[in-house]
Amino acid sequence: MENEKKVIFSGMQPSGVITLGNYLGALKNWTNLQDEYNCLYCIVDMHAITVRQDPATLRKNARNLLMQYIAAGLNPEKNVIYYQSHVSAHAELAWILNCYTYMGELSRMTQFKEKSSKHGENINAGLFTYPALMAADILLFQTDLVPVGADQKQHLELARDIATRFNGLYGDTFKVPEPYIGKVGARVMSLQEPTSKMSKSDEDANASIYLMDDPDAIMRKFKRAVTDSDACVHFDQETKPGISNLMSIYGAITGQTMEQIQSEFEGKGYGDFKMRVGEAVVEELRPLQARFKELSSDKTYIDSIIKKNAETANYLATKTLRKVQKKVGFPPVVR
Repeated sequence: MENEKKVIFSGMQPSGVITLGNYLGALKNWTNLQDEYNCLYCIVDMHAITVRQDPATLRKNARNLLMQYIAAGLNPEKNVIYYQSHVSAHAELAWILNCYTYMGELSRMTQFKEKSSKHGENINAGLFTYPALMAADILLFQTDLVPVGADQKQHLELARDIATRFNGLYGDTFKVPEPYIGKVGARVMSLQEPTSKMSKSDEDANASIYLMDDPDAIMRKFKRAVTDSDACVHFDQETKPGISNLMSIYGAITGQTMEQIQSEFEGKGYGDFKMRVGEAVVEELRPLQARFKELSSDKTYIDSIIKKNAETANYLATKTLRKVQKKVGFPPVVR
């Protein structure tokens, strides 16, 4: 990694699926960052086990996510794309940071409250302390910038507080990360509930488009997309959230403004418009899906990427971890 470039770190849960919302809102723009920044993309399988997982499915999903990242245009030679569990420094630093994080701070985390209410049968210590692991993920790489959604802002604030606290006790050790406010991608909403964000956890199969959906599934979901009784293609998020969402998706793919889309579909019904949006999405995802298929059949290449990127991540992480261990008073390893 080049020293003069700023470091961007982002983690993603290995659910195995990426929605069109993730892609248009973030991933598509990330491909533009790889020449300007040193980017690390971590598949956070250690975070994933705070809720029960099927082991074989978790392994498969993690690999699929890594291949989807590459298929979407993230170059594994320019970006470090790796599994969290392959870099033990994440866990080692998380334990140290646990000792500099207060119970009150962790108990205020809204995600803990939400997840513990959903998984009442398994409220484990990992679920409670995982913001300390998230702080370790970020601080381990002397990260400058973290792309965060609204739901993760609280965790980044905690990482900043922990870094500042540690630096205050032991002198400059960690960079205090800033949120990355880049080019804003499309905010893609649910096709069935257009006032809510498109989500991979939505129970309604017609609500979300996934990057690996086949063309028939994509067209079917757009045909069933919720609109309104008016038949005019016009952008108004208040009174026409469904149509406005479809226009945002179409605009993000074609590069057209809302005004251009309105004039293109003037006098045409919603049926025609939904068809065109579906076709645009199918064409956008076609090369990505073809590349994913190629990668899936090249085990040797993917294994080499996993190995090489884990080595790079371990090298970078160990530099910070050794510094931290020395600061807190751990004896050096005798080699």
